[in-house]
Amino acid sequence: MTFLNRVGIDGYMILLLCTMALGLMAPAEGLAALALGQITFWAVALLFFLYGAKLDSGAVKAGLTNWRLQGLTLAATYVMFPLVGLLLSIVCGPFLGATVTLGFLFLAVLPSTVQSSIAFTAMAGGNVPGAICAASVSNLVGVLLTPLLVALFLHTGEGGIRLDPVIKIGTQILFPFVLGQLARPWIGEAVRKHKTLTLIVDRGAILLIVFSAFSAGTVSGLWALLPLTTLAMLAVAVLAFLAITMSLMVWTGRACGLAIEDRAVLFYCGSTKSLASGLPIATALFPPADLAAIVLPLMMYHMAQLLVCASVSQKAARKSVVTVS
Repeated sequence: MTFLNRVGIDGYMILLLCTMALGLMAPAEGLAALALGQITFWAVALLFFLYGAKLDSGAVKAGLTNWRLQGLTLAATYVMFPLVGLLLSIVCGPFLGATVTLGFLFLAVLPSTVQSSIAFTAMAGGNVPGAICAASVSNLVGVLLTPLLVALFLHTGEGGIRLDPVIKIGTQILFPFVLGQLARPWIGEAVRKHKTLTLIVDRGAILLIVFSAFSAGTVSGLWALLPLTTLAMLAVAVLAFLAITMSLMVWTGRACGLAIEDRAVLFYCGSTKSLASGLPIATALFPPADLAAIVLPLMMYHMAQLLVCASVSQKAARKSVVTVS
């Protein structure tokens, strides 16, 4: 397990893989699936309530003063990423099929990670307040902007934006978050102290969504329609996507003359995608039968980014120690 932790694979990633396997081998059906859907809905609502309660708006305001770093990070997440994803989807779409390509485009318009990007920035000796601001703003903007970009890229010619996904995102994600922010003066300190509670709700909600999605895919016969060649091509496309975006972040940080601490923020916040935000948004936007195939690119990207970021941040930490010595 020590070796696995060193390369970025922890117990949670293993649990995530086991949950996917359970959804394939023992899917929830009928009443069990309906009950699972309700539990998942309220788990996600609780998760975003806790996010709102613990988010320090003061740290976000302070980080916004570094407007160049924040602007570059937002542009990377919501301009560069979608454009690269669109180009790759055009190239790989004929090999991936319509549903998986839909998921690939959905991956491209998601916000960046929060916990992991901040943790990796800290490990690499980067600008932690800047990372907190960049990750938080990315996710706040993403709740509204991601559905709009999905509508732009994926629903062209289908009557515009449907109201039901917007309403579901509002009631399941945005409204609980706003309630959490309003309650922050009274419960914010307690939520920040009890990190285990947020961690359990965070990871528990993700595991519930993953099991629900893969169960629905199994019941609908989705996996029989995805040959191994499609999965292999998807893995190649995801790894290419990750390599291109990370290379662009390194080049942009140097080209713009950012300090080494700010380059770390741009790298980790600008090249990662959030599983915690992406899965709830996906459940609101897409039908259950297609959900597993649509989130599959995100699952692959998420695991790949953790492995690469863990390796890069550990190398940066060792280099920093040598420099100080």
